Amino acid sequence: MTAKSNQTARGTRPLSEKHHMQIPWYDVIVSEERQADHATLEERASLVGRVGIMLLACGTGAWRVREAMNTVARALRMSCSADIGLISLSYTCFSNNHAYSEVLSLSQSGVNTDKLDALERFVRNFEKQYTTETVREIHHRLDQIQKMSGNYDPLRAGLAAALACCAFVFLLGGGPVEMVCCFVGAGIGNWLRGIMIRRSWTLLACIGVSVAVACLAYFLVFRGLEMSLGIAARHEAGYIGAMLFVIPGFPFITSMLDISKQDMRSGMERLLYALMITIVASLVGWLVAMIVHLRPENFVDLGLNPMLLLLFRLIASFSGVFGFSVMFNSPKRMAVQAGLIGAVANTLRLELVDLSTIPPAAAAFIGALVAGLLASAINRIDGYPRISLTVPSIVIMVPGLYIYRAIYNIGVNNIGVGAEWMTRAALIIMFLPLGLFTARLIMDSRWRKSD
Repeated sequence: MTAKSNQTARGTRPLSEKHHMQIPWYDVIVSEERQADHATLEERASLVGRVGIMLLACGTGAWRVREAMNTVARALRMSCSADIGLISLSYTCFSNNHAYSEVLSLSQSGVNTDKLDALERFVRNFEKQYTTETVREIHHRLDQIQKMSGNYDPLRAGLAAALACCAFVFLLGGGPVEMVCCFVGAGIGNWLRGIMIRRSWTLLACIGVSVAVACLAYFLVFRGLEMSLGIAARHEAGYIGAMLFVIPGFPFITSMLDISKQDMRSGMERLLYALMITIVASLVGWLVAMIVHLRPENFVDLGLNPMLLLLFRLIASFSGVFGFSVMFNSPKRMAVQAGLIGAVANTLRLELVDLSTIPPAAAAFIGALVAGLLASAINRIDGYPRISLTVPSIVIMVPGLYIYRAIYNIGVNNIGVGAEWMTRAALIIMFLPLGLFTARLIMDSRWRKSD
């Protein structure tokens, strides 16, 4: 089919009624036989752009997206300049005194570590394996990656959230009662969120409804235990843990990493996105707490000896990170490795706070640094993306309890107390990506360079 007939077919094709229309990647193909590195500028540039937008859809930061686009562009004998945001990118490819520009966008932001791993392996092997193939064949391979189904259905993702938040609430100081109630609440909440996402509900609706349902489920299970077993009212504080499955770990961490590399547009967009999710979840949780009279009191002391507490922290840290990794669609092997990293790094952080005078923010920096170093070591062995290992392992360190208590106290006009909790949370949140940045600085020579 000639270029002219291609244009005619494109003009008569019925347009999608969706707000974000599908991109007809195959329509730019001029020759079916010409290998990719000798294709037209438009054909080669379409490959660069598609790799970039697919990586962006997986939740990775601007630095990684730009690096991948540059790798593909160099293999195809072009130069590429890209401006990258949270859900959109604009780029221009240059070759032989010609330039070709495109603007691409996503319908929403998300996280998929399994697809991210497949794309990074594709980019790593691109020059040796794909430059001699045709543009259509390469797009077909990208189709296969794009159509990769999730590893877990909403039920399994709900169970992963239940495990993660159950472990999370123990690490915050909760006991068996809080863990049981949190398991049920978080599991139901994330299962419902998965169903809503599959039906393409908008972001804030998914967050608000799932958090409200999780808190209400915690409340109902707790009241049932209270009436049947005489559980003390102080155990109601664990309802905070039931909504921690919405913590936006990837955008929080990647925002700071992007800002550290002066990708300001991407960094600020990701930071605002993460703050929006956190604020909406906290406000919904606060409203539910006001309605059913739940209060974020201190947890009941478990009275565990230091060695037993250390053992339980290792188990809970592994379980929590494993659960979060599954929520990010990591395959089981990747989730186990992230869990092992988190068990070491998070337990070290908690023990430093308990056994020394190190402030929690400094301990968070050390924990994130250790997580980053371990992830870099595993990356050199198995090739898993560092971000797929580090983010789940330090999401467990994000001070969701502090953030919620800040919003709660501000909501009841305890402004001074709320500001104190917010300051504590902000310090820890800033030190977590700084720890990863330092680890990357040590282990990755390319990361040290500004150009």
